Amino acid sequence: MIDQQLKQEVSALLKSQFGFDHFRGEQEAILLEVLAGGSALALMPTGMGKSLCYQLPAARLKKGGPELVLVISPLIALMQDQVDKARQAGIDAIFINSSLTKEDREQRQEQLRRGRHQLLFVTPERFRKNEFLEIVKGRKISLLAVDEAHCISQWGHDFRPDYSRLGEFRELLGNPPTLALTATATPAVQKDILQQLGLLESPTFSSGIERTNLALTVHDVYGTDEKIRGMMGLRYQHPGPAIFYFSLIQSLYKASEELARMNIRHWVYHGQLQPEDRRRNQRDFLSSEDGLILATPAFGLGVDKSNVRLLVHNEIPNSIESYYQEVGRAGRDGKPSACHLFFDQDDVSIQMDFIKWANPEPEFIRQVYHLIARGGPGLAADGVDFLRSQMNFYNKRDYRVETALNLLERWDCLRPQNSRLGFEAACEPTAEQLQELESKKRVQSGSQKLLEMVRLAQKTEGCRMLEIYNYFGHTKNNQGLDLKPCGICDLCVASAITKD
Repeated sequence: MIDQQLKQEVSALLKSQFGFDHFRGEQEAILLEVLAGGSALALMPTGMGKSLCYQLPAARLKKGGPELVLVISPLIALMQDQVDKARQAGIDAIFINSSLTKEDREQRQEQLRRGRHQLLFVTPERFRKNEFLEIVKGRKISLLAVDEAHCISQWGHDFRPDYSRLGEFRELLGNPPTLALTATATPAVQKDILQQLGLLESPTFSSGIERTNLALTVHDVYGTDEKIRGMMGLRYQHPGPAIFYFSLIQSLYKASEELARMNIRHWVYHGQLQPEDRRRNQRDFLSSEDGLILATPAFGLGVDKSNVRLLVHNEIPNSIESYYQEVGRAGRDGKPSACHLFFDQDDVSIQMDFIKWANPEPEFIRQVYHLIARGGPGLAADGVDFLRSQMNFYNKRDYRVETALNLLERWDCLRPQNSRLGFEAACEPTAEQLQELESKKRVQSGSQKLLEMVRLAQKTEGCRMLEIYNYFGHTKNNQGLDLKPCGICDLCVASAITKD
């Protein structure tokens, strides 16, 4: 039975503190569930406002009181933005992660100990630190929110070993009301999330994954030149904001050179840019009325631009989950938007390499740590390039060293240092951390997901969007009726032409 007083309270808070007149999708139902002391799994597509589902409970808390909303997130790079947005709503929010100095972390933990802050963002790896665990156990956790909850599951497209321990951490915190949030999860992943968090009796809320305004099209192409001609043509056909995604930075820059030669204004975004350049390019694109940005898949996480009219994948994504999350960044205003994928058979090998190199063997990671601990003039002079040379790299796309550094940083085995590498050794990775990687299983799972994405790209009849809905086990609309073909993907259009 709905608590009418609670319903009135959250509606008033939505207006007074967040400036909205109405909830979106299942937001209100989710909030009423968790604020009444329940737990839930929420499937919320990109752009449906999942952050409100933990910001509003935090806004209800008394500042300086014992209660705390704790958000588990895998995305260190986004935590500052998440904190900034929460503070704009008047919420006392902070994050603690490995990007902070030891002094800053200790200061923030002391503030938490004293009862400060209403909302805290951390990675799951933070729970490995006993001093942190003792501090949060000393606060009353009014809500535990697990963002990107698909990372819990071995069957998910972005499995994180420490996420699989969140059920254990939840018990240590006294099993507080828990909200698991994800944009994309197959039925198997949904079940795994609920089971691992101990929420099998809790409801699942789905805002629906239908995007009836997105027209999906796949082009069979061969080679870079054909892709660049295709990009040029699509840019002229579809005015307005556009995102072109690239798996390879070298492909991104080749396209950038051609666009510049044609006097087509654009920005670039990728992990090798300096942080200030990334922020500036992102800001300029977001404020533009018809801008074009060439980016790697990292662009778009936490970015809210509602009127992207064209989205192009230059190479095939590594999974249907990734593909649908990325095309979901187009047309958030509900207006028609075109999503095009250039499918070159040779690009499949690129993603196979990425899967392999994103999952280095435990011994490889240990060797990288020992090289950093040993130091020496080579490391001081060349940083990552020295590590790559010592680990016998011959392929410029082999990013196992970068993956190893990310893992070591996430585990706090490295601490920031003003040096060419940017880190120094802090403590050796434990056998438990290395064992939990399960590299071979992750490679197998990633390969299977890539195969499913290839099958979608090679589909020659039916409906691409309906195929995606079926993949996620989503077969009914909000009225309980069977979903129909979208009518606007390339296969639906071709079928209609044939019938005519």
